[in-house]
Parts: sequence; structure tokens; C-alpha cells
Amino acid sequence: MNILKNILYGLPLQNVVGITDRPVRALQFDSRKVEDGDCYVAQRGTQVDGHDFIAQAIEKGAKTIVCEEIPELDPADVTYVQVADSSEALGQMAHNFYGSLSDHIKLIGVTGTNGKTTTVSLLYDLFTSLGKRSGLISTVLNRVGDNIIPATHTTPDAVQINKLLAQMVESDCEYCFMEVSSHAVVQHRIAGLNFSGGVFSNITPEHLDFHKTFKEYIEAKQAFFTALSPRAWALSNRDDKNGEVMLQNSKASKHYYALKKPADFKCKIIESSFDGLQLKLDEQEVWSPLVGRFNAYNLTAIYGVAMLLEQDKLEVLTALSQLKSVAGRFQFIAVGKVSGIVDYAHTPDALENVLKTIKEIRGGNEQVITVVGCGGDRDRSKRPIMAEIACNYSDRVVLTSDNPRTEDPDAIIAEMMKGVDKVSQKKVISISNRREAIRTASSLAEAGDIVLVAGKGHETYQEIHGERNHFDDREELSESLNIFHSQENLN
Repeated sequence: MNILKNILYGLPLQNVVGITDRPVRALQFDSRKVEDGDCYVAQRGTQVDGHDFIAQAIEKGAKTIVCEEIPELDPADVTYVQVADSSEALGQMAHNFYGSLSDHIKLIGVTGTNGKTTTVSLLYDLFTSLGKRSGLISTVLNRVGDNIIPATHTTPDAVQINKLLAQMVESDCEYCFMEVSSHAVVQHRIAGLNFSGGVFSNITPEHLDFHKTFKEYIEAKQAFFTALSPRAWALSNRDDKNGEVMLQNSKASKHYYALKKPADFKCKIIESSFDGLQLKLDEQEVWSPLVGRFNAYNLTAIYGVAMLLEQDKLEVLTALSQLKSVAGRFQFIAVGKVSGIVDYAHTPDALENVLKTIKEIRGGNEQVITVVGCGGDRDRSKRPIMAEIACNYSDRVVLTSDNPRTEDPDAIIAEMMKGVDKVSQKKVISISNRREAIRTASSLAEAGDIVLVAGKGHETYQEIHGERNHFDDREELSESLNIFHSQENLN
């Protein structure tokens, strides 16, 4: 059983009312989950204020309350701990509660707008293939060694992160590769964690519904590297215009990777096709089945991490050539003479990267038919930009719904249409039903054409009016292509 005073170690406390040598069964920040003997941490969220539920938490058995303002409640046998920021306190408390386990595993964080999931997933696969027992915290799933744990957020809450790290240490994992979102930094979900290294992939405007300005978004990412200890290392993409900015205040040792600029870890694309990449990486030629320039960056970052973690160069290069693509990232579904691609691209930069890759590789005569939508209750400014990019690189475009959430899908599409100029309007179709949109795109394809379904990638649901219904772009595209093109194999 953890003792409160040990859990509070290292926290800047403003006031304590009550005893601190009491046992704590568990840390909770959701009053509905409180049980007898728990510590309830009252966080101020964007929608609700946890301070409003302190009385409910005490009624359910909370014996310790961590808060920013001590309420006018005076129940017996309850300790109040006042802090400046409850969310930041929760991160440090969770770290202490689980025994500071990030000190006992090499924790590598990857942040950026695009490439986080691919990079951490491939790092996990790489180190596993090298015989290193590892853990993974990602958008797609979490892994503790060989065990899979479903993922719910890009970065879980502070308690869940430390619980996962505890399971990894208990399972003798030596490494953990973790996506670090800008939300996680700002909301202090990673507070208290001891990262051995951090990786920056790239940054373009995203999540402006949360951060409000691109400057705030950059500062959120930068804060991750600023918080790294002098014993850690930081690896950044020098080709990104903010690659050096990210590390300017970091005390960690600074390293860079690039395809264009001088860097510690340099890569050159020798050949690029739908079959994969031939690369010159650190003066060694490597073949990879991964597709596209963006994956050349991902592979270079992965190689850099492996070198900074002092792995054998030849073993790493050999293992890199055997890495497979991550689910829902440039995933091929070929039927007959038509190529289908499903990709998670849900930002303007990611969509442009995918379409540029297709443009670089395509023979020239085939049509590119793109199905794309934008999520509801999220950054609205990117909607017309996404449509404009789709039109710039595609022969036909089908605008549809993504996860409309609480918004009207047709209203979202109408905002996307603002990015379509008069010349492009003739190649755009609007179909709010995503299944029908994918089916229509498949019916428009002819032999040799490429159908791209962008936005949801690995997701197996569509969220409409607060409900999640089963929907998998990979299943839908495969079924649609088979309806219209499976007989082409017989011709």
C-alpha cells in the first residue's frame, strides 16, 4: 500500500490540511471511479471542473483530495493537498505511486504532426527483432512485450501511462517507445516521466481548435524537448524548418537526421516505387518495402534512434529492410487492375505527402481518385485546405464524412468545398455517406487507376452523433473494389 507522503515526494505543495501518513489505495481523477481509500485529484478540464465533484468523491470514500482550491467542506478524516496545477501534480504523483518506473526502462518519446505512430511502431518492431524486450504506447495499440492492450488516446492519461510502464518493467522490458502528443504535453500527462530520448518528426498547423495558434502548437511540442534532462538525447528532423527551433532550449544532447541538409544521420532515396524504397542510409544501401519519401524520413529517424541507443549498425540495417508497414498507413489493397490505398492522412500535410508520393511513383496515365473528409468538432480551418490539396493532386475527388461526431456531415463538406476553385468543381463529387463514397470512387476507377481513401486509416469505427459504429476503410475499399474489379483478373 502506498503512503500519501511518499506519493507527494518532490511536489511543490501550497498547503496541506490533515495527515500525510495515510495509505492510498489508488489515484483517481474521475469521481465516478472513486472507491474507499482513494486519492481524488480535482483537475480543471476544457469541459468540466473536477473541483465540482469533490463532495461526490468524498461521499464515495476518497480520503485524500488534491486540488487547486480547498473547498468549504469539512468532513472528518479527509486530507486536503493544495497545489498550483492539479494536472501537473497528478503526473508526478502517478510516477511516485508506481515507483518511478520510467527510471528503470529506456523511455523514448516521439512527437510531431505526422509520423509518430509509424515511427514508434516500427521502433518496437525493430528492437523486438533485435531480441530486445520492448513496450509500445501508440495511437493504434499499446504493447507490453508480446501482449496487446487497446489504445484509446494518442497519449494515455498520466495514471495509465505509469501503470503501463509498471507492467513493462515487471515483464522485463528494456525499452518503451511512446507517442507524445501536444495535448499530452500541455495537459501534463507526461509530467514526472524520465525520458532517455526524444524524437521530432515534423510540424504543420494542426489541433488549432485546442492550441488556438500555430505558435502555441509549436511551443507545446518544444516544451517536450525543453523538459528533457541533460542525460537524455534529442533527435530532430533538420529538413523541417522548425527542426532546430524544437531543440534550442533543450539541455539534452542534440542530434539531427535529414534527407536534404547536413545531419548526423543522412539518407538519400536511390529508387522509389510502389514496391518500396532503395535507400542510401549512413553510406550503406538498404531496401525497404515501405513506400514514399515520408517513410524515408521515418526510417532515418528509426536508424538514428537505434544508433543513439548503441545498437549494432549492421544488425540494425538488416532489420530495417524487413520492417513492414503499420496498419492503415499507405496500406495497399489491389484488386484486379486497380490499386487501392488506405491511409490515416487527416491533416493537410499528411494528405499532401501521400498524394505527392503517389504522383512521384505513378506511371502518368492512370487516374488518382481520392476519397477524403474532415472530422467534426475539430479544427475547422483545415477543411477547405484538405479539399484544395485533394483537388491539386487528384483526377477525381469524392468529399465525404470522416468522424462527424456531433456535427452535420453535409455542413462539414460545405466548408471543405470552400477550398475547391471553379476549375476543380467539375471533378468533385460530394457524398456524405462514407460507404457510398468509397463505393462510388471504386466504380469510377478503370484498369491501372489508383483509389486513395484518406483520413481514418487503422480506425475500425465511425463516430456519428456521439455513437461509434463499426466502420473500417480497409474492409469497405476491399469489398467495393471486389464488386467492380475482381473479374479483371480473369480477362
